[in-house]
Amino acid sequence: MPTPSYEIPSDMRDMAEKSVDQASRAFDGFMTAAQKAAGQADTTAATVQSNAKTMGTKAMGFAETNVRSAFDLARKLVRAKDLQEVLALQSDYAKSQMTTIQEQAKELGSIMQSTAQGVAQSASQSVKTAADEVLNKTQG
Repeated sequence: MPTPSYEIPSDMRDMAEKSVDQASRAFDGFMTAAQKAAGQADTTAATVQSNAKTMGTKAMGFAETNVRSAFDLARKLVRAKDLQEVLALQSDYAKSQMTTIQEQAKELGSIMQSTAQGVAQSASQSVKTAADEVLNKTQG
């Protein structure tokens, strides 16, 4: 049994497109403010600071990419002619986003691992230095 064809009125699509555009502009303003705030982040440890900044920048970039992708989908959906096109657009978007999110998670995980290794190395070196100093003082 074929799916009934329901054409979305052009006035409704125009209104929806304007709403998406307005939300997109508001998002751009938010991203600008968030990027300024993220740029001012400061931590005490050099290794953690560097990787935290990299991670924050990546996360903000990923968030921006994902939200822009959602806005692109919204624009396509409001222009869809029928339910079948809507379903196809949503299916394509879901597949694409799953791949994108997996890649993003892998990249963030790599940064986190690098940070943990750097902190562990720094802590190990600090302990070794402290132990050496104690040993030198007790022997001298």
